[in-house]
Amino acid sequence: MAELEVLSVAAGVILLAVTFYDLFQTVVLPRPAVNKLQLARLIVRPMWLVWRWVALRSSRVDRSEARMGAFAPVALFVLALIWGTALILGYALVLFGVREQFEPEVADLAEAFYVSASTLVPLAFGDIVPAQGIARTIIVIESANGIAYAALAITLLFELNGSFRAREEPVVALDALAGAPASAVQLLETAAGPAMEGVLKDTFEEWRKWSAMVLESHLSYPLLIYFRSSHDNEAWINSFGAVMDSASLILSSVEGDSSAGSAKLMFTVGNHLVEDIAWVFRFQTDPEPVIEREEYVAAIARLRAAGYKAQDGDAHWEKFAKMRSKYAMFLNRMAQLLAAPPAPWVGDRSYLPHRQRPRRTRRPAASTPAT
Repeated sequence: MAELEVLSVAAGVILLAVTFYDLFQTVVLPRPAVNKLQLARLIVRPMWLVWRWVALRSSRVDRSEARMGAFAPVALFVLALIWGTALILGYALVLFGVREQFEPEVADLAEAFYVSASTLVPLAFGDIVPAQGIARTIIVIESANGIAYAALAITLLFELNGSFRAREEPVVALDALAGAPASAVQLLETAAGPAMEGVLKDTFEEWRKWSAMVLESHLSYPLLIYFRSSHDNEAWINSFGAVMDSASLILSSVEGDSSAGSAKLMFTVGNHLVEDIAWVFRFQTDPEPVIEREEYVAAIARLRAAGYKAQDGDAHWEKFAKMRSKYAMFLNRMAQLLAAPPAPWVGDRSYLPHRQRPRRTRRPAASTPAT
């Protein structure tokens, strides 16, 4: 085997090893690979930033939403295409290294790529066939890999769709309580209405389980984060934020509510979700409540009118601010990253007075001494 063929086989083996390793980390391994090189991380987020910029150029909201909603399926298709192309090229390099074992002999790398592609799919026409042992073994292995890759892609598609539906069902159901986009205060007001006894406790229980489900599925497959809700004015990050804010209000500012235990459990699991996704996305989150004291006081007034024993004293505000500081910055940064529909307490809060940067004042020009 000549030096060129040896180098070709070595390059093909390395490319195949890298591709299989990336597929294992991204598709098979049921846990995030944060500190390791991963194709999905290198491609999906930069691709999303460009896609989002283009989608938001439209003056019509429905068109922007439709375009952003198409991103995740397109990104999945792009990843599958890249993995498939890498497998074909890797095997093509190996086949080129043993080209003399084919009848007729493989002429060049382009022809080796054709043989590899028709084997992986498989769509072999029999015009170029392996005549000796090593070439036959490689063809059999590649053909088996092609079947396995197709099965893996189909399984991944069903897994993502199933996790997406499981995530979105509680989001849609929350509309009846919290509106769209979801509001924590509206959720609590609706739950305090007639014939609503136990609804708030059940909601916290449901979203505790939802948080655990999303924690597992979205850490294993971060692409799920970019799957957009198909309903108007809805986003999973907004609904999650509304339930977290409701739990924080109940635990910090409402006395004697029977749902406090469920709220505490939901808040604990919800914070776990926040910490782990922030870790995966390498978000630097500052510990601040983000909302203003006046907004908090207005919310407490609405809760009192709804029948809650709510307090807005300094101690209650400090407790609420401390609790919300654990997740508020994450919610806002994730909402901005995903271009989520504006929600009352989640999203871009740069207009707040305490977050405005002071304007730079221009220095007066030095006076010229009179002559």
